[in-house]
Amino acid sequence: MFKIAYDPIYAHQLPEGHRFPMLKYELIPAQLLHEGIIKPDDIFSPGLLSDDIIIKTHDKDYWQQLRDLTLPAKEQRRIGFPLSAQLVEREVRIAKGTIDGCLAALNNRIAFNVAGGTHHAGTNWGEGFCMLNDQAIAANYLLNSNLSNSILIIDLDVHQGNGTAQIFEKEARVFTFSMHGDRNFPFRKERSDLDIPLADGVGDEEYLDILHKTLPKLISTHKPDFVFYLSGVDILNTDKLGKLSLSKNGCKKRDRFVFEQCINNNLPVQVSMGGGYSPQIKDIVDAHCNTFKAAIDLYF
Repeated sequence: MFKIAYDPIYAHQLPEGHRFPMLKYELIPAQLLHEGIIKPDDIFSPGLLSDDIIIKTHDKDYWQQLRDLTLPAKEQRRIGFPLSAQLVEREVRIAKGTIDGCLAALNNRIAFNVAGGTHHAGTNWGEGFCMLNDQAIAANYLLNSNLSNSILIIDLDVHQGNGTAQIFEKEARVFTFSMHGDRNFPFRKERSDLDIPLADGVGDEEYLDILHKTLPKLISTHKPDFVFYLSGVDILNTDKLGKLSLSKNGCKKRDRFVFEQCINNNLPVQVSMGGGYSPQIKDIVDAHCNTFKAAIDLYF
């Protein structure tokens, strides 16, 4: 079975107003365990990262201000909530979980992080509830450890992966692909290697048609040896922030297609959950659990 990184930070540690969307991080593994989809042994709690790994992706001054809780108030507002030691530690553990997941995926083809997908964090900024970019940190770790030579980041969250695009804008070994809502946060976009902006209201058929025409060509052209997949479920028609109109089944078909392409091309893949902001927490958890179920159907 694949390995699943899960750091049990609880919603009560978060600022008022940010607790509801974070409940999913507790409920996703609980639901998967309840349904018998996974076993307790499949879940691991990641440790901490050393500073030297973090500063291979993020500027040293920015990281030290985060670590020491001295980031200016203006920059904290850009992130979306005030800093705390618990939240910074959580981001570090998320990034470590993604690195550990990469190492597991190299042996087991696929691994998951229940959290992660913190793609709005750039080299020297945090934004949109993201402080450290877990998949960017992990991608650089693979490159610096000579475990990968060519990486494809597939970002299918409804929001553009602006931080990831900025971090890798001059790194030819990492190809960044973001398919996202055009008229959505972040309103100042960065330039990914390939951006596909979508109009409001795009549904299952159009979305999946675009993905089917795009992803196989990317893999064929750029020949990655490792894939990162950001599987945000804020593309759902129930999402209060997303502006797209995919059904849960359409979202699951998206995940299944990504995994099929990885399997067909013998590509290990690390999956981070990304966003989801439907008013009913059940819709969020169901859609995220469907990502795991699609993987189990194909890999095991």
